Amino acid sequence: MRLDKFISKATELSRKEAKKILHASEVTVNDAVIKDPGLHVDIANDEVMWMGEPLSVATGNRYILLHKPEGFECTLKPKEYPIVTELIAVPELGSLRIAGRLDVDTTGALIISDDGSWLHRVTSPKHAHPKVYELTLADPMDAAKQEDVIKQVAQGILLDGDYEPTKPAHIEFIDETHARLTLEQGKYHQVKRMMGYFGNKVVALHRASIGEITLEGLDKGDSRFLTKEEIAQF
Repeated sequence: MRLDKFISKATELSRKEAKKILHASEVTVNDAVIKDPGLHVDIANDEVMWMGEPLSVATGNRYILLHKPEGFECTLKPKEYPIVTELIAVPELGSLRIAGRLDVDTTGALIISDDGSWLHRVTSPKHAHPKVYELTLADPMDAAKQEDVIKQVAQGILLDGDYEPTKPAHIEFIDETHARLTLEQGKYHQVKRMMGYFGNKVVALHRASIGEITLEGLDKGDSRFLTKEEIAQF
């Protein structure tokens, strides 16, 4: 890999900015000051340093789990709020994509990667990976109403504007205003629309897990790389 490209990938400097720090004698390769931006760098074996700090680039795809907090957009171009990738300290943020976006006010498990085909397998309803949501309702539901909701959700319901009913899902009520909903698809605003179908409103929503991946050990705003076992399930 060209040295200027290596620096750009490792630091998010532009190629033009990378050339400037090279010309300023700020970069060494294997302890030698290098100014030539076209020098070939062996990613696996050469030691590249900028102002005495080692630089490195990812040599493969990245698979990241983020515990999304409120107030962040799941988009690549911010509109009103900061974007979730600002919470992740890795280079080349622009190449990352999000699987199963969450609303600004929704918290929980968010998977981010630069492996497009793998992300498709995570989100595709054909692969039926369960996603568990914890929700708080505006209005309490008594036992009779809960039983009706459980039955209809298990059969599938036709949401306003859709041509096909939702896939069968499972909902478990914790109490009159709290429930856990397990889905194997991800329609637009599905959880909120499903509760709206029953004349209720979701006032708090949290995605607790995706497949076998949970948020155990992650506080809001924290992230980690997925394990090989977690990646292999999709």
